[in-house]
Amino acid sequence: MNVLQELIDSFKKMDLEHLQRTLESYKAYGPLPGILLPLAESFLPILPLLVFVAANANIYGLWLGSFYSWLGVSVGSILVFWLARKLGGHFSGWLRRRFPRASKLLTFIERRGFTPIFLFACFPFSPSAIINIVSGLSGISFGSFALAILLGKAVMIFSVSLLSFNIGDLLEEPWRIVITLVLLVVMWFGGKKLESRYHLK
Repeated sequence: MNVLQELIDSFKKMDLEHLQRTLESYKAYGPLPGILLPLAESFLPILPLLVFVAANANIYGLWLGSFYSWLGVSVGSILVFWLARKLGGHFSGWLRRRFPRASKLLTFIERRGFTPIFLFACFPFSPSAIINIVSGLSGISFGSFALAILLGKAVMIFSVSLLSFNIGDLLEEPWRIVITLVLLVVMWFGGKKLESRYHLK
């Protein structure tokens, strides 16, 4: 337990440059470190996800780094949702009866479906672990949740990667910021159309 705590503390104190050096030392393992670290953040939200994403973009390249980060974060979020749904069946009913505000939140997620989860997933500072657990405890369909996470995390990961990749050149390339904003709008409208078309609610 002490070893795990020390490992978590070391990751929390790590800056981008230090993390890049550490990940590069594990290049023999291929993309695994770049995927597993964002995945671990889904279970341990105290880990610095943004640093992991930025490091992946600068080590593996913008496209591969974004893909590895997105894969890890998405799989981790879906696993947390699945565990909450499997293990929290009775707890969900108790929560609704005991705490009216919690019941309202769960009902809101069930009724609104895709939109709130997608929007939360798009923003890097949202409490992802809580959203995944609450979604699992709610009655939202797996399809709506998975679609919202896959699209929302794609926006978030690519935006952070785009802005942090060769960050010294960002002021000379303002198109990166424009693309990030356009991507957010396109993904939101595209996700709403997919949800409506396939009746994911």
